[in-house]
Amino acid sequence: MNLSELFLLFICYSFLGWIIEVIFEFVNNGKLINRGFLIGPYCPIYGVGGVIATVTLTSHKDSVIILFVMSMFLFAILEYFTSYLMEKLFKARWWDYSNFRFNINGRICLETLIPFGLLGCLAIYIVNPCLKFLFALANIQTLNIIAVLIAIVFVLDVILSLRIINSFKNTAMCFLKKDNTEEITKKVREVLFNRSVWTRRLVQAFPKAKAVISNINIDFIKTKLELKLTQKELKQTKKELHKKEKEIKKKNKEIERNKKWR
Repeated sequence: MNLSELFLLFICYSFLGWIIEVIFEFVNNGKLINRGFLIGPYCPIYGVGGVIATVTLTSHKDSVIILFVMSMFLFAILEYFTSYLMEKLFKARWWDYSNFRFNINGRICLETLIPFGLLGCLAIYIVNPCLKFLFALANIQTLNIIAVLIAIVFVLDVILSLRIINSFKNTAMCFLKKDNTEEITKKVREVLFNRSVWTRRLVQAFPKAKAVISNINIDFIKTKLELKLTQKELKQTKKELHKKEKEIKKKNKEIERNKKWR
């Protein structure tokens, strides 16, 4: 597969993943919610998983068992590191399996491994052949044009969405007086929900998202804010001294003028 086909494969799996998430949310909570952290109808983690599975697991399609087991571990590793990376970048945990049995740091759990294995087999045996058939209906030039147009929309979506997601981190900083993660998360969600349509969609898409602010982070940010405040006070003091210095110079000039006239 060339680069355009791999990108379109990524988009197709991202869209299919979004459909799975929406259906899952509807079955569990009875609500149709635009899942995923991007504005558009796609979940990139599924797209990345689909592309990696296609590249690395296709050669093992002769053995269903090996393919199933490798899919479980591949997608589990992907989910774990995606959770870790997003938490470090945005100071928020977007999903949490801490209440599930046999979980690892709340990022992955045993209950999701079997669905991961099934999804891997489904991708290799059913979805990929269908997508390859569809790609074959168009020539390379057409696929390249489609890929470029979708890529432009996707990049713009990512840029806008990352700015919105960053609100979780920035908003959490406003509540540093409360050293309780649950209370911080509650306040963050209240502010974000009332801020705009896009931030409201993000809060609804991840109802269990938590602000992640450790005591170390709180102390560090507080120190940083205090330092900024000190610098601000220092600048203000300098301005006041400069102003007084001007006044003194002005008075001295007036005194010298009065002496001359005498």
